[in-house]
Amino acid sequence: MIGAMLLLAALPQHDMQAMPGMAAPKRAAADPSCPPEHEAMGHCTPRAAPPKEDAPAGTDQPAGDAAPPPAPTDRAADRFYDPAAMAAADRAMRREHGGMAFRQILFNLAEVAPRAGRDTYRWDGEGWFGGDINRLVVRSEGEGTFGGRVGTAEVQALYARGLDPYWNLQAGLRQDLGSGARRTYAVIGVEGLAPYWFDVEGALFLSDRGDLLGRVEGWYDQRLTQRLILQPRVEFNLAAQDMPASRIGAGLSSAEAGLRLRYEIAREFAPYVGVNWERRTGATARYARARGEEAGGAALVLGVRAWF
Repeated sequence: MIGAMLLLAALPQHDMQAMPGMAAPKRAAADPSCPPEHEAMGHCTPRAAPPKEDAPAGTDQPAGDAAPPPAPTDRAADRFYDPAAMAAADRAMRREHGGMAFRQILFNLAEVAPRAGRDTYRWDGEGWFGGDINRLVVRSEGEGTFGGRVGTAEVQALYARGLDPYWNLQAGLRQDLGSGARRTYAVIGVEGLAPYWFDVEGALFLSDRGDLLGRVEGWYDQRLTQRLILQPRVEFNLAAQDMPASRIGAGLSSAEAGLRLRYEIAREFAPYVGVNWERRTGATARYARARGEEAGGAALVLGVRAWF
C-alpha cells in the first residue's frame, strides 16, 4: 500500500490548463474584498459588472414585436359531446355570467305629511326589467291632498343603456297627469353613482308644445348603524319658459331639501321619519299664491321605503 502511494507521487503531474490546444478560461474579476486564502480555494464570487446607465431595467423594457400566440379553436369537450349540447351549454354559461335578466320594483318615497287641516301624500318609485347593459324602466312620482284630487303626477317609460359600471343613459317618454295640463314629453337623462357614493339623476324634458324643462336631484345614504340610515336629499326643477297652463314659471321653478332617518326592519322594508322643505320661486310662486296655496315651507314626513 505504501509502495503504491510512493509510485503515484513519483508520477509527473499534468496541468489540464497547459494541455496543447486548450486555452485557460479567463477568470472573472473577483471581489477585491475577498481574502486571498478564500480566493485560492475558489470561494470568492466574481463581482457583477455595474449596469449601464442607459440600459433598460425592471419593467422599463422595449415592447416586443413577436406575433401573438394562436387563439385556441377547439375544446376537449367538443370531441365527446354533440354540437347542439355544447351550444346549449355555451348559452347557459353566458346567461349565468352576466347575460341574465333581472327585475326590481322600488319605492324610494311613499310618505304622508300631516298638516293642519290638509294632510298630503307623495310617492316616488320605479320598476325596471333587463340586464347590466339594457333595461326598460317605468317611473312614476306625484303628490296630492287626502280628500282632494291628485295635484301633480307623472309617468315615464324609459330605455336605459349602461355607459359604464356607474352611469346609465336614459331616453323615453313622460306623460303628465293630475290637475295640471296633461302634456307629453320626450325625455333624455342620466342616472348614476357619483364619487363618494352620491346617487344623482338629471333629465331634460321637451313637451309636444315645445316647452323645455329640466330636473336635477341627488341623495346620499349615510349609515349610522347596519340598519339605521340617514338620507339627505335635494331636488331642483327648472324651466326655459313660462308655462301658465302647468303653473310653472321660467328659471328655477322649485327647490326642495329633505332629511329622512329610516330603520331597515328588513333590507326590503324600511319605515322612516324626517323633515322636508320645499320652495317655489319666481312666477311659479305667484301662480301658487293666486290659487290660494303656499309658496313653500317645511313639514314633518312619515313614510316607508320598500323594494321587491
